[in-house]
Amino acid sequence: MKLDISQVQKVATLASLPLTSSEKDKFSKELNETLDYVAQLESIDTKGIEPTSQVTGLENITREDIVEESLTQEEALSNAKSTYKGYIMVPAILSEDM
Repeated sequence: MKLDISQVQKVATLASLPLTSSEKDKFSKELNETLDYVAQLESIDTKGIEPTSQVTGLENITREDIVEESLTQEEALSNAKSTYKGYIMVPAILSEDM
């Protein structure tokens, strides 16, 4: 599968990333190189290989949950592009025709 410029633009639009023409060309090339690499990985025979989620043996380190002062609602909403009754409004990303 090869990504073309229009697909890169669609992803950029969904991520709200304004890209120049040169950036679209650059990212199209880089994303295609990544997809080519993943395709190589798909060709590896993994029959008989035990699945694993990690190989280091490290465990998560957690901290105590401490209640601290947070942002006010006004501060939290101050950089939002659009708000409605105290909530951040975003464009719909799901539709019935997807």
